[in-house]
Amino acid sequence: MTNELIEDLKWRGLLYQTTDEEALAELLNKESISLYCGVDPTADSLHIGHIVPFLTLRRFQRHGHRPIVLVGGATGMIGDPSFKADERQLLSEEQLSHNVAGIRGQLEQIFDFSDKNAAVMVNNKDWFGKMTAIDFLRDYGKLLSVNYMLAKENVATRLETGISFTEFSYMLIQGSDFNHLYDNYNCRVQVGGSDQWGNITTGLEIIRKTHDEHAKAFGLTIPLVTKADGTKFGKTAGGSVWLDPEKTSPYEFYQFWINTADADVIKYLKIFTFLAKEEIAELEKAVEAEPHLRKAQKTLAEEMTRLIHGDEALAQAERITAALFSGDLKALSVSEMKDAFKDVPSFEMAKEDRNIVDLLVEAGISSSKRQAREDVTNGAISINGERVKDLDYTIGADDRLDDAFTIVRRGKKKYTMLRFN
Repeated sequence: MTNELIEDLKWRGLLYQTTDEEALAELLNKESISLYCGVDPTADSLHIGHIVPFLTLRRFQRHGHRPIVLVGGATGMIGDPSFKADERQLLSEEQLSHNVAGIRGQLEQIFDFSDKNAAVMVNNKDWFGKMTAIDFLRDYGKLLSVNYMLAKENVATRLETGISFTEFSYMLIQGSDFNHLYDNYNCRVQVGGSDQWGNITTGLEIIRKTHDEHAKAFGLTIPLVTKADGTKFGKTAGGSVWLDPEKTSPYEFYQFWINTADADVIKYLKIFTFLAKEEIAELEKAVEAEPHLRKAQKTLAEEMTRLIHGDEALAQAERITAALFSGDLKALSVSEMKDAFKDVPSFEMAKEDRNIVDLLVEAGISSSKRQAREDVTNGAISINGERVKDLDYTIGADDRLDDAFTIVRRGKKKYTMLRFN
């Protein structure tokens, strides 16, 4: 038996493993179900590597099913050992609460919480926080043998380097989550990354052991997202690409997607966007016929920036991009300029008036005074987007944006930020 949604997940490369695909397809065809995906609040923001399972869960919502989004306030206190080389650093309750709040807001951007199949957000601390250690060991610890747990690949990989009892118990706790959601929310499916297979199947085992033979739940995992050149997806020279605009600005977020390689862009459109097959097929033709126009990359950047940051932030990112391309910085606000140039080479200097020729040499923008004079008279130098051709021009307080920085451009693309202290 086939199911439209399952077939779409396959086409998008989003189906890695399922526990019983035929029975799951039959269930999805027959009724609207509840299903869940969880994340532990190890930081106060998700990054783009985290969101693929959640976007997949959103696809289920668009097909009439109810997503349950779990933020692991309890499991976050333990730490998932799955395929990690070392023990995680334990976080304080205060830090975890702060992280939970940050992640909740980002997930609210992805899901619809108001529709007839409105998403539900839960925190497993709400039920585990009320349970004593004795209750947990009696009610759940008896359900799984140590042999069963040791055989799981996500634990077995840690046996040589060592694993604490705390992290060893993680799969039992996460499995108990699935059981709790099955009982209280009629949750039938858990969705997760491919590294979560061991935890998901443990949940299914707990459900099997605590219910009669009519209980039916499923697991579905998504493959790890990779880049065609073999490098890690979701990383830039500056580190992870975060959903928090304070960590990765909407402009930087937009730029990450627009710089996607031709070899990856169609794959990412399938995985990350909700565009239809026909639209993606047209963009695939554009990549082959007109790669220089980068239509697919622009579409990917627009879709993702709008989804995570909204229309206003997308418009700002596009405005900054256009200004940098044209060199017309006057269209940008001071804050937009600061955002756009925070990663360009910078030079620290005191708040003193300086002749433009002297400044260009001192900041290393021009190689010598002769070269600096040539650059100025040839019109190759711009200050905050204004071309300067006067050799006697003095850079002073009027050129300091926010009384803190000045943007100097030499030629078409060489930018330097002068930072004043």
